[in-house]
Amino acid sequence: MSTGEHRVLIESIDMEGKGVGRINGKAVFIGGVLPGEEVIVDIYKNKPSFDLAKVVKFISTSGDRVTPACPNFGICGGCSLQHMNFSAQVVSKQKSLIDNLFHIGKVVPENIIPPITDNPWEYRYRARLSSRYVAKKNSVLIGFREKSSTFVTDMDECLILPRHISKLIPDLRQLITKLSIKDRIPQVEVAVGEYVSVFVLRIMDCLADSDKEIVKDFIVNYNNKHTHPIQIWLQPKGPESCYPFLPINMPKLSYKLPNFGIEMPYYPAEFTQINPVINQNMVDLAVGLLDIKPNDEILDFFCGIGNFTLPMATLAKHVAGIEGNSQLVNRAKENADYNNLSGKVSYEAADLLNVDSDWLLSLGKRDKWLIDPPRDGAVELVKSITKCTAPKKIIYVSCNPATLSRDASILVNVHGYKLKNVGILNMFPHTSHVESIAEFILE
Repeated sequence: MSTGEHRVLIESIDMEGKGVGRINGKAVFIGGVLPGEEVIVDIYKNKPSFDLAKVVKFISTSGDRVTPACPNFGICGGCSLQHMNFSAQVVSKQKSLIDNLFHIGKVVPENIIPPITDNPWEYRYRARLSSRYVAKKNSVLIGFREKSSTFVTDMDECLILPRHISKLIPDLRQLITKLSIKDRIPQVEVAVGEYVSVFVLRIMDCLADSDKEIVKDFIVNYNNKHTHPIQIWLQPKGPESCYPFLPINMPKLSYKLPNFGIEMPYYPAEFTQINPVINQNMVDLAVGLLDIKPNDEILDFFCGIGNFTLPMATLAKHVAGIEGNSQLVNRAKENADYNNLSGKVSYEAADLLNVDSDWLLSLGKRDKWLIDPPRDGAVELVKSITKCTAPKKIIYVSCNPATLSRDASILVNVHGYKLKNVGILNMFPHTSHVESIAEFILE
């Protein structure tokens, strides 16, 4: 068992933003360090295959190290890489993707797409913040959880949230502190749309009449002074229970895909990408790689509310969207109607994590697929491909390079596809999260 202080050279960054080094051949994970740095560490936890350690002293520092812009960095668990130059973050994520493809998938891409990036600040249009009443201070904390902790970060601003949301954090703290159920509101979900911003309060008890007046005064005061209004929703139980509270008559939450003339309404508890600019670029890239022709019929797996389905439908003959969540299927159908594309799309609900070749055959053969799975990937789907159902082209959008690499191995090494293009989309700046896109071709 390794104990005490050790000298370590940092080799890389892991998927949680921790530095990776080795002590006598055993991996050690260390927070707050960068590749190429040499440090003295103190091991605080031993595991069978790795150790956890903290820095005691820096022997050398990386030229990519910068001073974090956010005063909460180091405590808040929302970001893990603010101490790393933004360009170096992008390079590190691209390296992580390529390394995963090589080591896990045994796959080498023919071409690497230049990284898709944008403003690294004020990008997060969706967030789930924790709320906690601190009796000793008679005050509420609202923010992301502290690193590796259940405590809520004591914060008055967040630089990755849109500026008007960040500025509202102190006011939200005061608002909830005034409520009779201030100790029964564990979560505040934020959703910023084109025309309105929504705060969803997770309530464990009903609001008293006096609480409703306090919330009303807060909203009226804000909306009278600002052109981009806010709306409060309440969530008494699960995500499906949330409903608009005040004001009732407000514009719908929505985002736009301007290159396709698409507007996507959504509810605040439904999944949408948190970074609208990168999402627009991602959709543009995916549709461009598919090279859609007017007679194409396309399958869109894990289609959600139609983020890819509807843009593809503006160019193709027909797109069939398949999604595991029936509520999202209903929303996708509504969005097709809203954008006058119902005649060019169809949707169905199916458990895409548990499919087989017979089910895939029942869908009929399509020459082009788009796959955008959750972190677990699409292993059962890609395993189910046969000669009768194999498309000529697959665009695979991934939020987890490890499962993308596993699935890429099946596509390339079992089914005979070529990994033509791959690249990262920096959806989550200052975090270690890696969003990526890959193009597979069957020749």
